[in-house]
Amino acid sequence: MQQEYYLGIMSGTSLDGVDIALMAFGEKPQFIAAQFTPMPADLRQDLLQLISQGNSTLQRLGELDQRLALLYAEAVNHFLTRHQLQPQQIRAIGCHGQTVWHAPQGNFPFTMQLGDMNLLAARTGIDVVGDFRRKDMAFGGQGAPLVPAFHQAWFYDENWATVVLNIGGISNISVLFPHQPIIGYDTGTGNALMDGWIECHFGKSYDADGQWARSGNVRSALLTEMLKEPYFQLPPPKSTGRELFNLAWLENKIQKIAGKTTALLPQDVQATLAEFTVQSIVLALNNIQTTLPCRLLVCGGGAKNQAIMNGLKQALPSWRIQLTTELDLDIDYVEAAAFAWLAYRRMHNLPANLPSVTGATSAVSLGAIFPKE
Repeated sequence: MQQEYYLGIMSGTSLDGVDIALMAFGEKPQFIAAQFTPMPADLRQDLLQLISQGNSTLQRLGELDQRLALLYAEAVNHFLTRHQLQPQQIRAIGCHGQTVWHAPQGNFPFTMQLGDMNLLAARTGIDVVGDFRRKDMAFGGQGAPLVPAFHQAWFYDENWATVVLNIGGISNISVLFPHQPIIGYDTGTGNALMDGWIECHFGKSYDADGQWARSGNVRSALLTEMLKEPYFQLPPPKSTGRELFNLAWLENKIQKIAGKTTALLPQDVQATLAEFTVQSIVLALNNIQTTLPCRLLVCGGGAKNQAIMNGLKQALPSWRIQLTTELDLDIDYVEAAAFAWLAYRRMHNLPANLPSVTGATSAVSLGAIFPKE
């Protein structure tokens, strides 16, 4: 089988920047190289405002679509130069785009990702595959999560009950049990609320190593109130995002316990948010029944947050907890690698969703192709 090279691009709910992964697909998939490009502060702020408020002018929406595409193209071209690659060596780019709204429920389910794929193809000279989620939704699925199929291809092991946990802005799991249908869904918030809270108080975009969270104390009244969120009682398939878990949601929960407890220190709220992420993950994992030994493979920015990782180790003493880096896939680039794989599947007209994960009525090839010329 001839080896082909693909680039995967992911800018997730953390809005911290653009991840690029270079993958080779042939007899066996290979992770070759990766790069991170920070999100410009003004673009990040405009996206946060759009996502948190849920409204915009058409002019602003169109401009954000273009600005994201230009950022993606600049990141790709820099990556090619840095690694001495020519555009013609890359079969295609798989670009997720930036999710600004995801609403799989309701009378008219939809999802919206920004980033003009035509412009990305034109500026890089490489075919682009984008718009991955809507085909799954057209067949009755949630359009998310899409990475479990890639997790299955990379991490599946007959000897383990494996769960892959990605802690980005939102946390999601892929449950890879031998001889059982693969399932996967969003467990709830990941870093999004912690990132927003520390930005409000210190102007920082994230809590490095969970240091601020570890300086505070978990407040049980707030934690209990947050865990009452109805989302946690929904059965999978399910997905969520910043349209639910945002600072307005957090402020509402804080108001509900006002007067029932002593004043909340900001660092105590941060510590409680870290534990909230842990407990929402544990709620999902506690529903898992198996006789096999269990392992949890963690990736995403939250894998670097020691408040979260320590919490998981304490709450799951019988689980073997590892980082995906130990299995040859860098924790920061698993989702970017997944979209390179999804592009590979689309270019070969192979199905890429898992109906057992998304709830779609059939397995279909995901994404639309945007030719370079």
